[in-house]
Amino acid sequence: MPIEKYFAVMLATAIKFIGGPLAGFTLGLTWLETTFFTILGMMLTVLLVIGLGETIKNIFKRFQKTPAKRFNFRTRLAVRLWDKAGMTGIGCFTPILFTPIGGTILALSLKVPIHRILPSMLLWAVIWGFALTWTVYHIVSIKDFLMSVYGSW
Repeated sequence: MPIEKYFAVMLATAIKFIGGPLAGFTLGLTWLETTFFTILGMMLTVLLVIGLGETIKNIFKRFQKTPAKRFNFRTRLAVRLWDKAGMTGIGCFTPILFTPIGGTILALSLKVPIHRILPSMLLWAVIWGFALTWTVYHIVSIKDFLMSVYGSW
């Protein structure tokens, strides 16, 4: 049982979701192991950020030199997403745009209750975990297929 490989997948997922499937593929894990530990890595990150939410917010404030602009491109995008799709939209875009840490901080900053954050994040972690892991594990097959159809590039 390669525990260190599993931790590597979970750590890569915590930093950027696509990092989990890429790490699992690179480390030679099966696609099912990679999917499971990618999902687990995101959910552990979400739980950690929820548990340490206030502490993380205070650390960010301490290193911030000037007060944050109330309205900039990112905050307007987040508010627009919240208005149109709610927690479902934040959960959906967390794995591919916001990262597990950023999406959870965004949800907490919008004062979403924890009982709404966890199911949404889990649902989208499972969906994107399967989709991205399958894609990473089959991209080599797709490349070989395209090479056979179109020849070398």
